[in-house]
Amino acid sequence: MRLNEGMSHPAAEDGPEPGPVHDLGVVAPQLRALRRRAFLTLEGAARTAGLSPAHLSRLETGQRQPSLPMLLALARVYGTTVSELLGERVADRDAVVRAADMEPTHAGGWTYRQSGAPGRGMQALHVQVPYGSQSDIVRVHPGEEWLHVLRGRLRLRLGDTTHLLGPGDSAHFDSLTPHRIAAQDPDGVDLLFVHTLLQSPTAALCLGPTPGETP
Repeated sequence: MRLNEGMSHPAAEDGPEPGPVHDLGVVAPQLRALRRRAFLTLEGAARTAGLSPAHLSRLETGQRQPSLPMLLALARVYGTTVSELLGERVADRDAVVRAADMEPTHAGGWTYRQSGAPGRGMQALHVQVPYGSQSDIVRVHPGEEWLHVLRGRLRLRLGDTTHLLGPGDSAHFDSLTPHRIAAQDPDGVDLLFVHTLLQSPTAALCLGPTPGETP
């Protein structure tokens, strides 16, 4: 059962809970493990899912039974399926992604190609950044980012410091550090990009803060 990312499911805490959806002994530790795999704090995950930190803590310790809307919301936050949240075995994913299968996605002037399997703890992308696109967007969100310049020169601003990266250079940083990415030269820049923030569609990963986040 894979979550439809286009759907919105409020995770209301009030009111009576539906009947048990699964064995609490399996669900509670799985919720905690998947949150940690997504590199999210209890507070950050709860806020994004529409829960209070105290309520999410009770779910993770087995003191409360999650409802289906809560599971749907948490699956979206953790970039996984309700089946995996319930501890069910996830079908094996292909380890190899062929170049012919990397369909380009265009958004905001950038071109993205998915370079890894969906539903993992990280997302890998091949990103082409043209000159002058999105250079004024500052991004702040939970997770980590790693990038490696393949072609061209990249201007990376982390907090108050600007770095110029050339082919072969890499950067690895906490995404809660305000950051901005731009091509330095008119020919643009190509880079490999690995991200731990899975709750956004692929094309939104680099575009800026997700709804509810403050630049």
